[in-house]
Amino acid sequence: MTHTKKSIQLPSMTPGTARSITVHRFDNNGSADAKAICAITPAAIGPQYFRDIIEVMRAAAGGPPDRAKLTEVMRRHGLTPAP
Repeated sequence: MTHTKKSIQLPSMTPGTARSITVHRFDNNGSADAKAICAITPAAIGPQYFRDIIEVMRAAAGGPPDRAKLTEVMRRHGLTPAP
């Protein structure tokens, strides 16, 4: 699994590694499935955040989600989306 932080690719992560992240994305460039566990601390979001995000995703009906609506959900739950 490759972790990209602020458009700078960091070395590949191996099982059991941990990394502190800010603006990020994860890509699986390999042929095998990858799993990641993410912890947010302090806990700024809870189950309702994910319910709200799912609602926006379902409204997109398989197309790209409405970025403005995603941003509104994130802000409502105390998150600041990256530009």
